[in-house]
Amino acid sequence: MLVQGCRNYDRQAQFEIYKLYSKAMYNISLRIVAKEEDAEDVLQNAFLSAFTKIEQFSGKVTFGAWLKRIVINKSIDYVKKKKISFVDIEKVDFRLTDENDNDEELLFYKDRLDQVHDKIKKLPDKCRVIFSLFMLEGYDHNEIAEILNISVSTSKSQVHRAKKLLREKLEMDLNAS
Repeated sequence: MLVQGCRNYDRQAQFEIYKLYSKAMYNISLRIVAKEEDAEDVLQNAFLSAFTKIEQFSGKVTFGAWLKRIVINKSIDYVKKKKISFVDIEKVDFRLTDENDNDEELLFYKDRLDQVHDKIKKLPDKCRVIFSLFMLEGYDHNEIAEILNISVSTSKSQVHRAKKLLREKLEMDLNAS
C-alpha cells in the first residue's frame, strides 16, 4: 500500500503518490490561484505537508479527498497571503444571489468548458476563488463563508458576479466569431 510506504518514508511510494495525484491537484490549485507558477508552488507545499503529516491520514476518507483538502487549504492560504481583501457585500449597494440558476445556464457553461476554464483564470481574484470553490470544488456558500471569513451573501454575490462576467466574456467571444 502506497500510503503505508509514505508512512515509512519510502521515497518511491511518495513518488508514486505524486504521479497519481499531482495533475488533478495542480488543476485544483490553478483554479484557485490562477497563475501556473503559483499553482506549482502551492502543489509542492501541499505534497510536502501531506507527506510530513501522513500520520494524520486516518483512512476515514480516500487519500485523494484528504490530499484535495490540503491542496485547497494551501491554495486559499496562498491567496490570503497575497492580501486579497474579501469585501463584505453587505457594505455594498446591491445584493445578488444564484438562486435563479436554471438548466439552460448550466448547459451554456457545459458546452463551452475550455473557454470557461480560460476565462475563470482571468476573473478578479475574489470572484475566481469563490467561484472555483463553489462551482468546481463543490463547497456550499456556508462552507465558503466559514473558510474565507466572509458572509454567506458575499459568497453568493461573488458567484453570481463571476457567472455574469463569464457569460459576458463568452458572449463577446461568440459574437466576435
